[in-house]
Amino acid sequence: MLPIISVSAGTIVAVSGATIAGVAITLIILLVIILPNIKIVPQATTFIIERLGTYRTTWETGFHIKVPFIDRVAKKISLKEKVADFAPQAVITKDNVTMQIDTVLFYQIVDPKLYTYGIERPIVAIENLSATTLRNIIGDLELDQTLTSRDIINTRMREILDEATDPWGIKVNRVELNNIIPPKEIQAAMEKQMKAEREKREKILIAEGEKESAIRVAEGEKEAAILRAEAKKQAAIREAEGQAQAILAVQEATAKGLQMVKDVGADDGLIAIKGLEALEKVGQGASTKIIIPSDLQGIAGLTTTIKEIAKS
Repeated sequence: MLPIISVSAGTIVAVSGATIAGVAITLIILLVIILPNIKIVPQATTFIIERLGTYRTTWETGFHIKVPFIDRVAKKISLKEKVADFAPQAVITKDNVTMQIDTVLFYQIVDPKLYTYGIERPIVAIENLSATTLRNIIGDLELDQTLTSRDIINTRMREILDEATDPWGIKVNRVELNNIIPPKEIQAAMEKQMKAEREKREKILIAEGEKESAIRVAEGEKEAAILRAEAKKQAAIREAEGQAQAILAVQEATAKGLQMVKDVGADDGLIAIKGLEALEKVGQGASTKIIIPSDLQGIAGLTTTIKEIAKS
């Protein structure tokens, strides 16, 4: 016969409670193990993953899960462009002038693996490399060239640094000379030179202004003289034309008068009277002298003369 096993309700409840507690503990342990291995890589960022100390892969933007206790995130790298402002460096120009120059570097990580394993402390390496490159470039330039050739220096430094940082996974986008600080005595000499140059330009501008003013005044006087001469010429022409018209009018009036005398057939007495009236009008002038014949025969002769002129 089979043995009879009796299980009480309290025992079943105890077993069920232990099972649930075990499951819960197991789930908690799994969550504690799994959750830290769930990674979300944000935008413009990469994670370098190593497995047992060896490079495994590079995680890009998105959701990732790594193997617990085996894989680890070795480095988190931002792919955004960065700025490195380096301290001023002492450099010597070709004409033996010592000055301080500080540079600003704009760079970007383009290969996270090379950046992680290519070189130790890459930014320090770039700073030292930029200092030596700057000394080499400035050493081939004189002071004046250094002060006026920033674009050339920036371009040459960018090209040299970009080529040197390729094995480190870094791209140098731009290099700028932030400040060029020459010695104090050089600064004082430059300020004096600039002041003298400004004074020279001021004197030149004043002289050019006076010259321009004199030219304008002379041109104005010339134009005024031309206009005055032209006005006199026009006045003389108008006066001559007026005199000609006056003479013409007198001649026409005289001709008309003679024609009228001829047409009416005036006798000697009438002509003599009209002649005397004309002489009276002429005598009204202040500077007019009149000679009157002493006898009537003279008047008759004058009348005959006027009559003959009228007949002709």
